[in-house]
Amino acid sequence: MNMLLTDEQMVLQKDFKDFVEKEVFPIADMQDHKECLEEHIVEKLADKGYLGAVISSSYGGKEWDPIVSGIMHEEFGRASTGLRSLFTVHEMVAIAIQRWGSEEQKEKWLPKMAKGEVIGAFALTEPEVGSDAKSIQTVAVHKENHFVINGQKKWITMGQIADIFLVFAKYDDKPTAFIVEGNRAGFTRKLIKGMLGFRASMGAELFFQDCEVPEENMVGKCGTGLTHVALSCLDHGRYTVACGCVGLGQACLEESTNYARKRKQFGERLINNQLIKKMITEMAVQVKAARQLCYYAGCLKMQKHSDSINETWVAKYFASTMLDKICSDTVQIHGANGCNQASRVERLFRDAKINSIIEGSSQMHELLIATNTAMTTRRTKFKPKTEEK
Repeated sequence: MNMLLTDEQMVLQKDFKDFVEKEVFPIADMQDHKECLEEHIVEKLADKGYLGAVISSSYGGKEWDPIVSGIMHEEFGRASTGLRSLFTVHEMVAIAIQRWGSEEQKEKWLPKMAKGEVIGAFALTEPEVGSDAKSIQTVAVHKENHFVINGQKKWITMGQIADIFLVFAKYDDKPTAFIVEGNRAGFTRKLIKGMLGFRASMGAELFFQDCEVPEENMVGKCGTGLTHVALSCLDHGRYTVACGCVGLGQACLEESTNYARKRKQFGERLINNQLIKKMITEMAVQVKAARQLCYYAGCLKMQKHSDSINETWVAKYFASTMLDKICSDTVQIHGANGCNQASRVERLFRDAKINSIIEGSSQMHELLIATNTAMTTRRTKFKPKTEEK
C-alpha cells in the first residue's frame, strides 16, 4: 500500500495550508474568546468549495478522496478546532443524504450544501443519551402525510447556525433519521456557552414540540437510523476528528519548538535542555505515528476495505489520546505563559480534551477495538514434528 501523497494531494495540501495561514490563524483566538464563528469565514470556506469536500461532483461538490479530506481536517485542526468541527458535522449530513437519501433529497439539498448555501448539523445526542444511542427518547409519530417530532437534543455542533439537521427519533419504537429544517414550526434552539473547549463550534440545545416534517424528509427506512445512517456518519466523523487531532498535535509541536528556541533559562535556550528535548522528541514521534494511522485508515476507505471501520477506530483512539500528553507537555514547556488566555497554548490544551469525548469516547473505542481484536485474532497452534520411521 502506497502511503505517500500524490502530486495532486500535495497541491491541495498546500492550498489548505495557505488558506489556514492567511484566513484562520489570525482570527482563531478571537473566535474562541467570542465563542462563535465569524460569518465571513464561513463564506470564504464556501467560496473555496471546501464545504463540498465529500459531495459528489454531480451535485457540485469536490468529491475529494478520504486522504485529501483528512489532510484538510488536519490543516484546519492546526489553527482552529472549533472551525474544523463545522466540516465534520456538515459532511456527516451530506454523507447521510448522499448514501441513504432519496433522489429528491439529493437534488434538493446536496447542491446547496456543496455551495455553502445550506449548513448541516448532526443531531443524535440528547440530555440523557450519549454513547447509548439506541436509547434516544425523541419520538416521531406518523399523522396523515407527515411526521410529528417531540423531544430534545443537546451538545449539537453548529446547532446555532445550521439550516438543516439530521435528527434521530424513534418511529414505531425504531431509531429513524429525518431531515428537519431550522425554520420548521415547533423547532427552537438555545445556544450553549462556557464549554471547556471547542468554544467556536456554535453548540446548541434543540427542542422539538409537535414539530411537523413531511413524509419525504425521512432518510432511509424506518429503523435504519442507527444501523445504517448514523453508522456511516459516525465512521466519517471519527476519521475527521482523528485527522483534526493530528493537526492539533502538530500545532503543539510547532508552538513548543518555537518557544524552546527563544526562551532562555540559566543562560541557555530551553531547546538545549535534555528533558525538553525528550518532550519534543515524543511529540514529534506521536504526531507522525497518528498521521500514518490516519493515512492508513483513509487508504482503506478509498478501497472500501472491510477493515476500514476498525482502523478508523484505532486512528481516532490513538490520535485523541496522544493529545493528553502532548498538550500537557506543551503547557509545561511554556510554564506560566502557557496557562494564560493570551497564549494560544491554553486554547490548544482545552480543545484537546474534547477530542477524547466526541464521536465516541476513548473508553467506547477501547471496548470496540478490544472486541474486534478478540474476534479477529487467532493464535497459530504449534504442531511438533513427528519423528520419521
